[in-house]
Amino acid sequence: MSASDTPPVHRHLERLAAEGIDVVRVTYPDLIGTERARDVLLDHLPSARDHGLAFCRAVYHTSPQGDVVPVSGGLDAGLPDICVRPDLDTLTALPWEPGVATCLGEVTDPATGLPAPESPRDLLRAVVERCHEHGLRPVVGPELEYFLCDAAPGTARGWRRYSEAEGVVYTTGLRADADNHLLRTLRLLRALDLGVTSGNHEFDGSQFEINLTHSDAMTAADRAFRFKAAIKELARREGRLATFMAKPFNGVGGSGFHLHLSCVDDAGDNVFDDPAGPHGLSVTARHAVAGILAHAPALAALANPTINSYKRFGPDTLAPWLIDWGLDNRSAMVRVPPERGAGSRLELRLGDASANPYLLIAGTLAAALLGVLAGEDPSAPLEGYGYDTARSAVLPMSLPAALDALEADTALTEVLGKDFTTSYLTYRRDEVARFQRHVTDWEFTEYAYHL
Repeated sequence: MSASDTPPVHRHLERLAAEGIDVVRVTYPDLIGTERARDVLLDHLPSARDHGLAFCRAVYHTSPQGDVVPVSGGLDAGLPDICVRPDLDTLTALPWEPGVATCLGEVTDPATGLPAPESPRDLLRAVVERCHEHGLRPVVGPELEYFLCDAAPGTARGWRRYSEAEGVVYTTGLRADADNHLLRTLRLLRALDLGVTSGNHEFDGSQFEINLTHSDAMTAADRAFRFKAAIKELARREGRLATFMAKPFNGVGGSGFHLHLSCVDDAGDNVFDDPAGPHGLSVTARHAVAGILAHAPALAALANPTINSYKRFGPDTLAPWLIDWGLDNRSAMVRVPPERGAGSRLELRLGDASANPYLLIAGTLAAALLGVLAGEDPSAPLEGYGYDTARSAVLPMSLPAALDALEADTALTEVLGKDFTTSYLTYRRDEVARFQRHVTDWEFTEYAYHL
């Protein structure tokens, strides 16, 4: 976004001051999709907009435990800067923090003036532009699940599930949510203008799902990113932990990040719909399904990005671990909901809640676009309950296998970009190496007394 198409900064200053806001929080996603930010006093917002805020580029390469992973362009380059300029068109007051507004930041490399290679927003922007070149304008609706935890001092983890009630699937009210967490959260998020529509208690005790409306792909990713950050921040205000970790607890299921995807043309018509086509789907829709299926092993590296992600998979988990698609079939990896016409869409159920929204959406769009360009139809849709390895291929069942699949999928990585792919693979393989050196509680319990 250039300065010429942005309203003058002083208009924003006047509006914010009139609303009693004196601090602007400028945020942007790192490589794993968590929020990096700086608070800027309102008087200094014009300078931040004109000159940008300097951050160390290695923040993209920093692990959740604070280790700087040796990704090219970070340590090896002397820890250079990136430049983050507030996108004032995204300014929104924080309803739970008086006097503070937040906005997204646009990231560039000050040495080149180009987007930083690891910037998730810019990766998605580039993939969306590729779709536009072929007359496709992606529309995305995110669905995210998370667990809410209470502090448990003196325990090994320090946290326990907020509720362990069973059988409260798809419910609301005090039966599933004794402290009205969901109601309180929905009302606060409404004021944040994230397109929140509804919410309910999910399958396992203390698990919640909040739905966001559909929009263009970039706006959907921005809203999902801000939604995750907001949920975690609201929990912290109450001394709680909200986690989007794929599978935080033994004995219960994991949390998903499902994507509803359709495409419209320049006139705004849904190009996935065709009443005369098989199953009411257009050629474009069927080719998109085929592309997602073909590139699913590589896509898993973005949709299921952690060591923990693959503990969500397996028989009786209701998580998609086979490569298949079906018509209104929730046991399939790609589900085609029953709506047609303007509501024609695909639902990718592969992702887990730990996925970076920008990378999950970018990878899904890239796979779908490659399918459209290849022009191949998918296999027959799954009938009945899935999870039958005699009928469908198995996805990578570990992060190392998924990373290998991503590296091998040259068609997909060409769309995602060589620099991004190299950085991502280096970062995630370092995560794998650190885990393989770590002695877990399971190992000690299993071996120490007997060996």
